[in-house]
Amino acid sequence: MDKPFSPACARNAEPILAILRERLVGRDTVLEIGSGTGQHAVHFAAALPWLQWQSSDRAEHLPGIRLWLDEAALANTLPPLALDVDGAWPTTRYDAVFSANTLHILAWPSVQQLFAKLPTVLAPGGLLIVYGPFNYAGHFTSPSNAAFDAALKAQDPAMGIRDFEAVFELAEAAGLRLLEDHAMPANNRCLVWQAAA
Repeated sequence: MDKPFSPACARNAEPILAILRERLVGRDTVLEIGSGTGQHAVHFAAALPWLQWQSSDRAEHLPGIRLWLDEAALANTLPPLALDVDGAWPTTRYDAVFSANTLHILAWPSVQQLFAKLPTVLAPGGLLIVYGPFNYAGHFTSPSNAAFDAALKAQDPAMGIRDFEAVFELAEAAGLRLLEDHAMPANNRCLVWQAAA
């Protein structure tokens, strides 16, 4: 089996890392939800050696993630966890949760479930960092995002770019306070929330 490879992960890793490098100082443990290929886990764990990086995804993605982790052989990456947001969650608490390009893939009820479960895995004062495209005030932020949304819905009508305001409400209900909303390359955003201490 060849290692899975995502061109998007390769492109967005450095811009995301710039934010993680700043926000994750003084943090010890990170749970990545939806690690996909495993590229981000290796890239970020290598650049942030003080963090223990816990990748996770649905069971079918774990073999590919393991290939990346095994090749990198980093001391601060743990074996990937099987995590379906609609199923059982880890019992461990983490200083931060990171997720990239997941909310538009998950069906909306699964997005709701993800936010509902976050308080069970975030330590007091923990951070949630989410990367991906969002709509604002019900509008696409670019023609390319509109085209991307149409392509997603053609694959599965349950997919689609989420409205920032709707996600903000879910985060607020989970006890999270928005700290930052960063504009990122390719009409994406990086949102940083914090749980109550």
